[in-house]
Amino acid sequence: MNAFYAYGAQTFASLAIRNYRLFFFGQGVSQVGTWMQIVALVWLVLTLTGSGTQLGVVLAFRFFPMLALGPFGGIPADYFSKRHVLILTQSLLALIAFTLGFIVFVGIADLWVIYVLAFLIGVVNVVDNPTRQTFIHEMVGPGHLRNAVALNSTMGNVARAIGPMIGGFLIAGIGIATCFFVNALSFLVVIATLFLIRERELHKDAASSRGARFFLDGLRYVAATPLAASILISMAVIGTLAYEFQVSLPVLAENVFAAGAAGFTALLSAMGMGSIAGGLFSASRQKTAAHEFVLSAFLLGVSMVCTAFMPTFFLAVTAMFFVGFFAVYLTSVGNTMLQLASAPEVRARVMSLWTMAVFGSTFVGAPLIGAIVDRAGGRWGLAVGGLAAIMAALYAAVRMLSHDRWLIIPSFVRVRAEQEKEIEAPKI
Repeated sequence: MNAFYAYGAQTFASLAIRNYRLFFFGQGVSQVGTWMQIVALVWLVLTLTGSGTQLGVVLAFRFFPMLALGPFGGIPADYFSKRHVLILTQSLLALIAFTLGFIVFVGIADLWVIYVLAFLIGVVNVVDNPTRQTFIHEMVGPGHLRNAVALNSTMGNVARAIGPMIGGFLIAGIGIATCFFVNALSFLVVIATLFLIRERELHKDAASSRGARFFLDGLRYVAATPLAASILISMAVIGTLAYEFQVSLPVLAENVFAAGAAGFTALLSAMGMGSIAGGLFSASRQKTAAHEFVLSAFLLGVSMVCTAFMPTFFLAVTAMFFVGFFAVYLTSVGNTMLQLASAPEVRARVMSLWTMAVFGSTFVGAPLIGAIVDRAGGRWGLAVGGLAAIMAALYAAVRMLSHDRWLIIPSFVRVRAEQEKEIEAPKI
């Protein structure tokens, strides 16, 4: 019993911090709404066009700003209050979600309007994503960072399991517009929790005394830090081809298994359940190492290839549990290592490059995977992504494993500081 209690306390340690607890609750509500909106948007595009390629194009519009403007995204978070930046971005996302609901409700949801609104979501997320990532560090400090990142991923994937199911019921029972309206309301919960956060309890880094060169600072720092560069290159490959589930899964459900919207939500929900398990397991870990990143990328690729060629829908749903487990474990390890390897004065700009790698790469990947599933079939969209993850794992193994060792997470910062005494840190 004592061991079980200790494991639970370790797994949920970050929730003892008031500011993070508030943020966690608000984000949980919002993520459910976001996944409802994702399902609604996917089904809206498929209803209007019946094309996997068009679905990929809509996603490309959404993620193009993250690719084109990604290096700029961390600048507001590095120079202004992250809490205030998030209040602004969450308000804008609420307005866009309400607009989506309105145009669907009144029947003017033409494809070009969806393109424009998807693009605007991407523009806001350019700033919102790195700000949220680094705000976690500010709320919990380096000692709880991996735990908080993993819990945040777990919460997001609980939403991945719940949101699509609720969205599917609302689409079938009331209509697609309802999902967008509910998502708009969910952002109000986030904004309320941000107002309740206490600034004096945040772990704010001292402002840099060096001259700022804006987005080039993050690029130059990554170029001079092999660990950060290897993580970002690997995640760019995985983000481009493997993380295109919003394109590959609906086509797999509809065209391969003839399971329709219910099948799509079942695959998403199974992935969400696996992600919950992967996130909780990652949250309980107090160490991190390069081989964790390599192994989780490799197993993600293997599980995706296996899922793609499952003979029955039930087996595909079962296999998606493992895809979700390794996907969230990979992002948790990579996110934590990257933040801890980054100097405080450029951390948000480095994390904006993470946003580019994981999300902005969808601008290229979504149309490509959409074209693959249209021409080669639903199975190959997922299989190509799995093969890409395996190749990224092999690249990371070559680049990272020669310096592999277990690190206690708070010690990660001390080890890096000692290394910087011997080798001058990249000048910012």
